[in-house]
Amino acid sequence: MKKMSFYISLIFARILYFFMRITKISSGTAIIGLLVLKICPDFLKFANSFISNAKINISGTNGKTTTSGLLSHLIATDNKQIINNASGANMLNGIVNALSLQINPFKKSEYSVIECDEAFLEVIYDKFEADYLLVTNLFRDQLDRFGELAFTKKLIQNGIDKKENIQLILNADDPLVASLSSKNKQAIYYGLDSIEFRDGLEHKEVKVEEAFTCPCGKALKYSKKFFAQQGHYYCDCGYSRPEPKYHANVVLHKNHLTLTVDGEDFDVPLVGLFNAYNALASIALAKELGIKNIKDNIKTFKVAFGRSEVKMLNGHRTLIQLIKNPVGASEVLKSVDLDSNILICINDKYADGRDVSWLWDADFEALKNAKKEIIVSGIRANDIALRLKYAEINNVKIINDIDKAIKYIGEVAEKDITILPTYTALLKISKMKNLRSI
Repeated sequence: MKKMSFYISLIFARILYFFMRITKISSGTAIIGLLVLKICPDFLKFANSFISNAKINISGTNGKTTTSGLLSHLIATDNKQIINNASGANMLNGIVNALSLQINPFKKSEYSVIECDEAFLEVIYDKFEADYLLVTNLFRDQLDRFGELAFTKKLIQNGIDKKENIQLILNADDPLVASLSSKNKQAIYYGLDSIEFRDGLEHKEVKVEEAFTCPCGKALKYSKKFFAQQGHYYCDCGYSRPEPKYHANVVLHKNHLTLTVDGEDFDVPLVGLFNAYNALASIALAKELGIKNIKDNIKTFKVAFGRSEVKMLNGHRTLIQLIKNPVGASEVLKSVDLDSNILICINDKYADGRDVSWLWDADFEALKNAKKEIIVSGIRANDIALRLKYAEINNVKIINDIDKAIKYIGEVAEKDITILPTYTALLKISKMKNLRSI
């Protein structure tokens, strides 16, 4: 009877999804998963048997959606069947939603690549098997949900502890991530060796960083620091960054980046140092899986909406970059084209994090020399306007309604546009018809 409820839930999910697409009442990224679990509480347990090769999870604070999407692209372009929660809905209901709509009851998929919210990893692993867990980084994020970083790390470690044979793929340059451990398998690490800036780009120091201590209690030292706490760290007691199996030299260009991994160059259609880490993580795990043609197929990757994606608004090139916490936002802010028209959309719904104090830790001073007025919008438009005032940015216009703000900036823009939204603002923007794909 329980198995039958699983198949019924698959049928129900597809019917409901079709209805939602026709009526446009919801994107369905969570509600379908919620109702599927009502029909079949053991849905995740039954889903295991429909993935034949490897079950992969991506977690961490920043870069989950890009890393998951890039890895999925490399697997799919190698002609492998894959299930992926591409929309970025990474809590329990969103994950069940993706599985229920993509599982083929008559044919197994070879891989699943599921990005997972840090707080839900333990819940997912209660019933869903896992072969690989890739952790990107750990930064302060949504303080109302996670508190400080030690708690976030504990949430992830609790999930890992449920899977004794899970293979960890970890960012060696992040001391908190590198300290995660699996009971029965040695972690595989990836990290950067060097960074070079081209096309007029230059390294800009970001004030946001975390201080970490060695297990011996002393503060960590760095021979190289790339951003935030990420770099080559060590302690006088002998503790140091683990040696990466996969390490890269990075060249950052204005519209793309190049990674040299084991003497092989990978041209990646992403921008920013944070995306260099995402790309290296994806390449590392793809190599571990034996995926072929990585170098050729990585060039054809299309970013997820809002993750360095370029759209057209009233004929203007429009770059959309998700911002959601101090470190991630600061890395985005230092790469913003100050000649562009800039729109910042800040919401404080549950998926964004109710606590918007992170605005004061992010380096909005990077926008001080913006050439045009900055538009602010969203539920917390007044908060970001105040933050910009304290960053000594006075040419600010408040348009609380996001639809009106998008329309306005499309009308006044002379050239390029930059949009910096939080998560739920991004979801709203993604449905706007006046933003067109290139």
